[in-house]
Amino acid sequence: MIQHDFDEITDRRGTDSEKWNNYPPDVLPMWVADSDFKCPAPVIEALLERVRHGVFGYCKDDLGKIEKASAHWMRTRFGWDVRPEWVVFSPGVGTALSVAVSAFTNPGDYVVMMTPIYPPFFTAPAFNGRKALSSPLQAGKNGWEIDFDGLESLLAEARSKLLLLCNPHNPTGKLLSEGELLRTGELCLKHHVLVLSDEVHCDYVFGDRKHIPFSSLSPELADISLTAINPSKTFNLADLRTGGVISSSTPLRERYRTAVTNAKLGRSSLGLLAYEVAYTQCAYYVDQLVPYIKGNLDCAVDYINERIPGISVGMPEATYLLWLDCRGLGLSQKRLVEFFLREAKVALNSGLSFGPEGLGFMRLNAACPRAVLREGLARIERACRAFADKRGAPPPALKA
Repeated sequence: MIQHDFDEITDRRGTDSEKWNNYPPDVLPMWVADSDFKCPAPVIEALLERVRHGVFGYCKDDLGKIEKASAHWMRTRFGWDVRPEWVVFSPGVGTALSVAVSAFTNPGDYVVMMTPIYPPFFTAPAFNGRKALSSPLQAGKNGWEIDFDGLESLLAEARSKLLLLCNPHNPTGKLLSEGELLRTGELCLKHHVLVLSDEVHCDYVFGDRKHIPFSSLSPELADISLTAINPSKTFNLADLRTGGVISSSTPLRERYRTAVTNAKLGRSSLGLLAYEVAYTQCAYYVDQLVPYIKGNLDCAVDYINERIPGISVGMPEATYLLWLDCRGLGLSQKRLVEFFLREAKVALNSGLSFGPEGLGFMRLNAACPRAVLREGLARIERACRAFADKRGAPPPALKA
């Protein structure tokens, strides 16, 4: 078996990396959700061979590579017996959200989501002339919980037509249980609301927990839902802009396919090759990666809660993301972002970009070599300790 070195540090500056080119060289980027790991060796080798051919004309996938690879991954990793013909190409999950909003709602309709949520969930309705309705997750004793009464009140609105579900959830790291998924589905059936389930982080699940694709739960839920997947997070292939949307419902699938065709969203030969190889040859990579990420998260959660004043964090059930509660620092959100950039020299995502529930929070991406993670945590610790020493008094009231 191939052994992947996740401790290897790769210099990504000067490679058109959004993550690394967005800030000055003295700032350590731990924000946008791609990893700092090289993708699997079989993917690199396949791409090199294709590149050596030297001709990159328009791509036509007569063999259904994406469709077959998606079905293989869903069947072997999650026990969901997907047929290749259920899969429709999408350049990515962000695009899938926007296409679904366009295909299944009309201007002025409502799109429901569980917040805080990553920014494309808000922009997809806004850019299409729809209204986003937020159902905030609640902080409970056992982690983040769904407010089902509040959720139903939004789904019951006459103009609510689509639920954008994110599972595993970004940014909180919550993994919805079978019971939570079924109850959510029952509400959507009751109020005739369709579901687009973003499951891009489905491979990052820890311990005894299991990811359950929403559409796999029952024929009734399959009839009202589509599932968006993408190897981008798992294998660090976001730049190749290739994903899939799965639905066993022919009417939903064909409406979605028509919207993709009308938008002229074409495939890339390099993207579909990487997609196929990742999902059919690189299970070993995931089997090694998930324990490594779990080690990173354990390290970060312990370090933050034990050593960094003013910040606390819970252990995520899934994803490689940490939702940092920074309210103990007593800073406005604007000042909080500046604090991490200027004093800590670490770039994180502002919690407010995930909705108003993110006030006082920041999101940290832990998908990096452990030495890099420790450096980032040490920078944050030094900055927070210096801030605490200067302040010496109770923090002021939190303001936006």
